[in-house]
Amino acid sequence: MKILYGVQGTGNGHISRARVMAKALAKTDIHVDFLFSGRAEGEYFDMDCFGDYSVKKGMSFITEGGQINLPKTIKRNITSPVLSEIQRLDLTQYDVVLNDFEPVSAWAAKKQGVTSISISHQAALQYSVPKKGMSWFDERLLNHFAPTDIKLGCHWHHFGFPILPPFVEVDPSSDHHRHQILVYLPFESADAIATLLSPFSDYQFFVYHLDKPKEPLPEHIEWFGFSRVGFKNHMSQCGGVMGNAGFELASEAMTLGKKLLVKPLLGQFEQASNVAALELLAAAQSMESLDRDIVKRWLKSPSPKPIAYPQVGDALVSWLKQGDWHQHQRLCNDLWSQVELPDNWR
Repeated sequence: MKILYGVQGTGNGHISRARVMAKALAKTDIHVDFLFSGRAEGEYFDMDCFGDYSVKKGMSFITEGGQINLPKTIKRNITSPVLSEIQRLDLTQYDVVLNDFEPVSAWAAKKQGVTSISISHQAALQYSVPKKGMSWFDERLLNHFAPTDIKLGCHWHHFGFPILPPFVEVDPSSDHHRHQILVYLPFESADAIATLLSPFSDYQFFVYHLDKPKEPLPEHIEWFGFSRVGFKNHMSQCGGVMGNAGFELASEAMTLGKKLLVKPLLGQFEQASNVAALELLAAAQSMESLDRDIVKRWLKSPSPKPIAYPQVGDALVSWLKQGDWHQHQRLCNDLWSQVELPDNWR
């Protein structure tokens, strides 16, 4: 079997899920080629597990001040070569296209009649899971940005639908420091984050951000450019996580039993819906803006119990090899039967 795996590169969550799948696929005789789009080629990092992957420009989103800038997003994508990239992508050598919300491979598969399977959090939003702020534009985006024949979504709870558990790869640690907090707010300004955290000197904050604040930092705030190894180490040992409402970050926090405070990217329907699901499950607290009072209350809150999600990647690869791709209810049931969900989630 030969697979093309298209991955949306705009957010790190899609790439994290692809890493789980890459390791599972590497255990088999399946040949897989990875294609990424939505990010400049030089901005990808820690990509060794994907072998000789290819990069397309595709389509992406422009964010400013913690929210999507729609006019700039439209302007950028109008000039994108995505249509010619779709036209030039030859899929004749592939048996199936796996897709994580990546438009070039999805549309190429549709045009060339190659079976495509969506493996994404966005695919779970086709069902009546918690959703918030869905506009006509969001609905069209979900249905047409990266269309596929078979949709296998993932979520923190199945909500009674054929949805997979999250694809999670974490490194649990015996060290747990309640007063250490991991902060990952990539869409907020560095200065705003530093101002938010400065008063809480009883806690140690490890902030991962591409930019640095202009003013010197107090001793209780440590600043890092992005490092996947360092990030995972701090994640495993910290007492809590502050981040945007991306799906994978929250999944990792739940798996490790970290309390979670999320600030959604404004104007991003998926993150608003993630907040709705997290609040329904009582799995996180949220803030619409960088609110010092909310942070103060959250810091004093207890940590939840870890949720042991199963190895979804290995099970999914076995299902792929069986070839009956339109039947996935049993796969979902088998995986969820391995999960002990919190009592209040039932």
